[in-house]
Amino acid sequence: MKQFFHDLAFSRQLLSSLVIGSLFTLNSPELVQAKLEDSPKAIVDEVWQIVNNEYVDDEFNQIDWLEIRQELLDRNYSSPKEAYTAIRETLKQLGDPYTRFLEPEEFEALTSQTTGEVSGIGIRIEIDQETKELVVVEPIEDSPAQAAGIQAGDRILKINGKTTALMTPEQASEEIRGEIGTQVDLEIEREGESVIQVSVTRAQIEVPSVTYRVKEERNMRIGYIKLDEFSSHAAEQMQKAIEKLKNEQVTGFVLDLRGNPGGLLYASVDIARMWLESGVIVKTIDRPHTCPPTDEKCGEKEFSANGTAITDLPLVILVDGNSASASEILAGALQENKRATLVGTRTFGKGTVQSVHTLSDGSGLAVTISRYYPPSGTNISKKGISPDIAVELTTTQASLINKNPSLLATQADPQYQKAIDMLASTLRLEVLR
Repeated sequence: MKQFFHDLAFSRQLLSSLVIGSLFTLNSPELVQAKLEDSPKAIVDEVWQIVNNEYVDDEFNQIDWLEIRQELLDRNYSSPKEAYTAIRETLKQLGDPYTRFLEPEEFEALTSQTTGEVSGIGIRIEIDQETKELVVVEPIEDSPAQAAGIQAGDRILKINGKTTALMTPEQASEEIRGEIGTQVDLEIEREGESVIQVSVTRAQIEVPSVTYRVKEERNMRIGYIKLDEFSSHAAEQMQKAIEKLKNEQVTGFVLDLRGNPGGLLYASVDIARMWLESGVIVKTIDRPHTCPPTDEKCGEKEFSANGTAITDLPLVILVDGNSASASEILAGALQENKRATLVGTRTFGKGTVQSVHTLSDGSGLAVTISRYYPPSGTNISKKGISPDIAVELTTTQASLINKNPSLLATQADPQYQKAIDMLASTLRLEVLR
């Protein structure tokens, strides 16, 4: 099975997409037939074979890819680490930061992030900016934490006997996660109550990629949706958010893609179709040598809306320099089809698609397989997408919001306030008509 993804380097804990695929083997008599007797050398050749078959640039950045294979197989590797180093050095020669090798530990973290599932108890936690304590933001719906009675605002004092006083949220999450069916013991302090001891059994948890709420703004009911990443569950979560907000009688939407580094290509297409009734969403173009020279359109794929939009209410999308790849597909499609107004700053500018393969020792390889373009055909690589309304945050504003994410979509957030301005203007025009 293959899935394709977009991502922004290793941001957001190695966000990317899992592809569990067979190793491609070559039968060309021109290739060196080497005996791969040791595992490290086998991994090196697995990587070479996949890149040879799939990499988008069939000239391999002007390097002799066949000669590279000979050099790699002529070496002896005393350990997997030595082979991994050789692989990374080789991939650097392609000049593509998105074609990269992942060691088993990195690959495991990557796959759980992209599938949108982790083994844990299902709570969101943060550091209280005033008390510096570890606090539960909310238990995830239908999670073991919710079933155990853990509540928003609970202060976590200990995890499995370890004090949380000096833990970061990331360190605490690492302590809480573990094998499905095992138990985690928490010591919790709740307002107005004595210290509580809670034992929770770990389970497979679907991590929310989408958060949403109704916001009352200037006599309007606004559906605010924050999409953090395009995981395998993002589309179904987005559908639920839009439908619930529609039932709450909102008059317009703000979709916040700021800081969203991307994710699965197909998730971005599915989500675009929820907002867009008709029109092209994105075009992808594969490597040229896979196509006969007489077929100019070979290797091109076009994804379009299919008449399944959930809403046609006014929409403003918030973007910034960390809105990348799948975020840019969604933002670009809705902007160019005149479905949404973009507010914020220029997006990151990543116009390539990767596939990820699991290798025989549990490591992984991400390889760029195609380039993508918004409906206009514009190349956004290293350029990004310009918002319709540019709103820069000052250093002070950005610092405050980074330190306290609860300020997003409030009076302290100028980009959100501009989005409200745009919705108010649009709705006034609709009333006048």
